[in-house]
Amino acid sequence: MAMLLMGLPLLGCSAQDEPKFVYPDKPVQYPMYDKSTLNNEADWHINNAHDPSIIKAEDGTYYAVSTDVRVGSPPKPGIMVRKSKDLIAWDWVGYAFNGIPAEAAAWTGAANLWAPDVHKFGEKYYLYYAASTFGTNQSYIGVATSASMEGPWEDQGEVVKSQKGDEANAIDPNIVIDADGKPWMAYGSFFGGIYVMAIDPATGKPAQPGDKGQRIARRDPATEEGAMEGPYIVYNEQFKQYYLFVSYDSLFSDYNVRVGRSDSITGPYTDMNGQRMDDIDFLPQYEIGNKIMGGYRFSEGEGWIAPGHNSVLNDDGDFYIVHHARPEGDKNWMYLHVRRIVWTKDGWPVVSPERYAGEQVQKVAKSDIAGDWERIVFDKDTDGQSEAEPLKLIADGHVGTKDSKDEWTFDGDHTVTLTWYEEDGSVASTEELLLLPSWDWERDMPVLTFTGLRSDGTGVWGKKQEGAGNSKK
Repeated sequence: MAMLLMGLPLLGCSAQDEPKFVYPDKPVQYPMYDKSTLNNEADWHINNAHDPSIIKAEDGTYYAVSTDVRVGSPPKPGIMVRKSKDLIAWDWVGYAFNGIPAEAAAWTGAANLWAPDVHKFGEKYYLYYAASTFGTNQSYIGVATSASMEGPWEDQGEVVKSQKGDEANAIDPNIVIDADGKPWMAYGSFFGGIYVMAIDPATGKPAQPGDKGQRIARRDPATEEGAMEGPYIVYNEQFKQYYLFVSYDSLFSDYNVRVGRSDSITGPYTDMNGQRMDDIDFLPQYEIGNKIMGGYRFSEGEGWIAPGHNSVLNDDGDFYIVHHARPEGDKNWMYLHVRRIVWTKDGWPVVSPERYAGEQVQKVAKSDIAGDWERIVFDKDTDGQSEAEPLKLIADGHVGTKDSKDEWTFDGDHTVTLTWYEEDGSVASTEELLLLPSWDWERDMPVLTFTGLRSDGTGVWGKKQEGAGNSKK
């Protein structure tokens, strides 16, 4: 077997012309359920992070802003700010505000601030925040400005607000820049769905005063269990498409991330099957949207519950999804996760099964693919966690056993295609799976992983059981 040197190229185990690829070094790891940090904000590196949004400052520092939450006691209101140099190690910065801005507090009676987003217009950062109370749409999105991500922040007041009787719910703001350089704001949640409206970059507020925008996505009935919220839109120049990420279902138990795309920022957004994200007549509605991530458990290590409410970072063509997740041992804790996004040949985003540790998309040797894997399928009707199941890829191209009809093929670079057959020999489904040399956070070692989509728009994850040849001593 090949010998692994941490942070150095790993040679293929046969021919000299096989590609070399590099596994990430062991990343910093923060202890889980660390009660010694409960009252020490400086140690909240990735703990107490909920609904995170990310931006990269001009000096290369990444900043994440997030909802006011706290394990074990009521949170301090003010929008949490963290920073990182590598998207792996995170340091506490502090709070953007000392409490809730007066106008937002008067309109909503909120006890904390939710789901912020941040964007830079000109020389100023614009921090968008939401105030509301759970289960109502007496809600308010405001904006504050600063010359620095570390403040001080000056509140600029209302962007949009809502009240009982309105279809829209003024929470979960997200600023997106279209292909022509014009800013828009997506916002909304399960009351009336997701809306998008044009923004004036000079003020950071609606281009047309009083405008609440147009709806681009929704579900019905609008209940916590049937929620659609946390919109985030990103434009991919390569595919000339806008991608709408939303979170489905209950944030406490079965949050999952869905994706649709559009030629236009105002929609319509459709999934891999052509289903519109605003179609409330199609049943069952849980089938709409590519489900790229949900609660999961591999065979070893702790699983995660309700990952969601994500933002997306386009870092000079490298894309990352930033989201929160709850550990299965105690879902009252919430942690910040960053994962690499890779793109299928047809231009769909898929998410790494492992948290980011510095891995890069690389050419992989075919000889490194065959072996025992475990695979997670995010079936759209699954609530809660999806469990890993064994997958055997045989060197001759069969799946499971040598006499199986099911097969796998390799494109010679970093993409494997699984083809599953019916008993009559017809194709049941295919899976396009992109390989990533990653860090196995569950087993604390390098590992070859894959992520992709089934032909019906269902997310598929996997990782090799032998790791990178490193499990053999």
